[in-house]
Amino acid sequence: MDENENFYHWRPHPWHGLETGPNPPHIVYAYIEITPFDSIKYEVDKVTGYLRVDRPQRTSSLPPTLYGLIPRTYCGPNVADLSEFTDQADGDPLDICVVSERPIDHSEIILNARVVGGFHMIDGGEADDKIIAILENDNYWGEVTDVAELPGALVERLRHYFSTYKLFPGSRANISIKRLYDSQFAKRIVEAAIQDYKDKFGELSE
Repeated sequence: MDENENFYHWRPHPWHGLETGPNPPHIVYAYIEITPFDSIKYEVDKVTGYLRVDRPQRTSSLPPTLYGLIPRTYCGPNVADLSEFTDQADGDPLDICVVSERPIDHSEIILNARVVGGFHMIDGGEADDKIIAILENDNYWGEVTDVAELPGALVERLRHYFSTYKLFPGSRANISIKRLYDSQFAKRIVEAAIQDYKDKFGELSE
């Protein structure tokens, strides 16, 4: 088929209508909801697939990397089984943070991301893992294969952001980051989330 004929006639839902990636769990697609320039927390509306304003950021901390979701993933029982701190996951698509040397200030984009690690985060008693990845063809970071190769300051900025991004005056966020894990374990989380999606929604046709 001519490539000009191979297109979506209608805008696909970014969670359900896109593939997980060209080579999961190693290389996945990331649908970007938030950039490091956003002082508003956006997230995909699960019904329409459009970006919805969730809330203004409550602190001065902005996301240090691109932030979004991995299509056709779901955090359910298989993801929870990989946690020693909880027996349930948050029921959302798997979150992903993508490191890029060049500033990207547009959301609602799709990119190829190499999985290099992640945070095991517990939010309100539920597993809410954050996969850390690298823009696949990045000129500076493109050869990174594990989170241990990233600067410690960048990893700590990510940790600080997720530790504080739900804070508001007079209250404490019910969030704890239990550990930073390597690329091997991160890929297990991605595989578990892919299986959870299939168990929840079935095998969807392209």
